[in-house]
Amino acid sequence: MKYMLLVCGDDTADASGMAPVEPWVEELGERDVRLHGHRLALPAEAVTVRVRGGEVLRTDGPFAETKEYVAGFDILECDTLEEAVEAAAKHPVATIGAMEVRPFWPMDGEEDGETEIRALDAERHGTADFRKAVEDVLGGVTGPLNREVLEFRVHVDESVAFGHALVRLRGTRTDGRPLDDVLRVTTGYRNTGLRWQIVHEHVSPATEKAGK
Repeated sequence: MKYMLLVCGDDTADASGMAPVEPWVEELGERDVRLHGHRLALPAEAVTVRVRGGEVLRTDGPFAETKEYVAGFDILECDTLEEAVEAAAKHPVATIGAMEVRPFWPMDGEEDGETEIRALDAERHGTADFRKAVEDVLGGVTGPLNREVLEFRVHVDESVAFGHALVRLRGTRTDGRPLDDVLRVTTGYRNTGLRWQIVHEHVSPATEKAGK
């Protein structure tokens, strides 16, 4: 499940002894717990927007004047709330400020991104779309083309995702010789709001065939 981690700074706190954030980011990123995040500009640069009676009311500054403010955010993928709280407690800012952990609103019937992407890849099994993607690599192939996915890993980061696959192709070359090659396929996906779509695909020969 996804959790939003709001990193709350404190104007009155002394941050001189705070540990650097980079090791926390690297550790959770390597474990695929932290999906995305960023630091935000100071509240003085915020703009608050309200609409009253059809009129847009714009105010320079944050919507509330407090000593604590949202200094950044991180999106976490955790199995439980306890796991998300544990990750938040290890964030260096937790020692001088506060960390708000809030689960994403559940969407009934909505599949997670990785499940949708794997289903999308399965739909393309043996189709003309995949053949078109590899035509530069396999320009000398004729007849039926058998596609076997040996390995497929997906990394989802909210609105974008990347798939990394090893694909074995079997078929017959135009000169009659058999084809049995393993390709490395990197695919880029974008979430359009209604579904995931393929926006880029790069194919190259694998360094060595699987099983050898």
